[in-house]
Amino acid sequence: MVKYKCMRNIIVDENKINEILNRSISEILPSKEEFKKLLVSGKKIRFYIGTDPTGTSLHIGHATNYMILERLRKLGHEAIFLIGDFTAMIGDPTDKNATRKQLSRKEIKNNIKTWLKQISPIVNLKDNKNPVKILFNYKWLSKLKFEDIINISSNFTVQHMLERDMFEKRLKENKPIYVHEFFYPLMQGYDSVAMNVDMEICGDDQKFNSLIGRTLQKRINNKEKFILITTLLENPITKEKMMSKSLGTGVFLDESKDEMFGEIMSQADENIPQLFIDCTYLSMDEIEKIKSNLNNKISNPKDIKLKLAYEIVKIYHGEKESKIAQENWEKTFSKKEIPEDILTIQSNNDELLVDILLENKLISSKGEFRRLVGEGAVTEMNNNEKVSFDSKVLNTTYRIGKRRFCKIEIK
Repeated sequence: MVKYKCMRNIIVDENKINEILNRSISEILPSKEEFKKLLVSGKKIRFYIGTDPTGTSLHIGHATNYMILERLRKLGHEAIFLIGDFTAMIGDPTDKNATRKQLSRKEIKNNIKTWLKQISPIVNLKDNKNPVKILFNYKWLSKLKFEDIINISSNFTVQHMLERDMFEKRLKENKPIYVHEFFYPLMQGYDSVAMNVDMEICGDDQKFNSLIGRTLQKRINNKEKFILITTLLENPITKEKMMSKSLGTGVFLDESKDEMFGEIMSQADENIPQLFIDCTYLSMDEIEKIKSNLNNKISNPKDIKLKLAYEIVKIYHGEKESKIAQENWEKTFSKKEIPEDILTIQSNNDELLVDILLENKLISSKGEFRRLVGEGAVTEMNNNEKVSFDSKVLNTTYRIGKRRFCKIEIK
């Protein structure tokens, strides 16, 4: 018996559609019911996810959106991965108490070098039958004339722009709001018009910008735009973002298997259920059992977190590598052993350790090394001694931070 039917190569199986609409979604505008009706109708929709290249790494919070993109793409819909190479030059004020740094074209190009590789484990970028379109908003935004920008701006009031939470906060704190910051939501909103989309996937922090796009799409193209807002990965108790470089809690897609495994194991116990929902492929039935076992104290949170880390690392590094990462973590943190597959580096005995670590990308900068040394987090393992900033290399194994190791062999 056929489990689904197709209309013009669009899959309209309600079970598959319900699976998409009932996982990792906070809100759908104008309503979930109307969007479901559109999906069930068999009409092919064009939708997109936009991301500004403000850094070189995407994290598993971004990945949640791309998982949804892939599920909709597999139904036959037209998926667009929009890279905001123009909007990144303006700087999105979202969640910022101060003006965001504007990026140069050179910085932007450097940031996106590995993005496609990072999302390739969760999005099939090689499907020729229904390929994901990769677009850059510099293509149309850079061509807008001042007259065009005036026309776009005339659809909104200053009061409307000041409704953004961060602007209200800055006004109360007597902090500056620059005029160019108002252009960001206008330009991001115009993306919907330029691509003439039916729907946008975004996080809750982008809701304001997406609504601007919905208004412009109605007024310029006379077309409805749905907004699918995904759940934000945040600690349910502290309300802090789980994916934060500044808080040291991020899990990034370009990390090694061991770094990724360790970052997940460092997450607070209360984060476990949502990470299973938003960042793994386990069924909701399986996840409900896990939640029940945690709530009833049937399962040890550490054991459940090991499963979580294994499932996430498996997605990005494969099952074999995920098993090795788990073994390495257990050796390092449970048995206090050194992992077997650490990086071995050949060196001269007069070289500085900081230079060797920087050259081999075990640290991101000398500033990071100085901070780690100050925290006593760089250790020569043979004698369990802390190193100084200007230490020269020894024929030994080093631990850098919690999860990085290397073995130095003097030539």
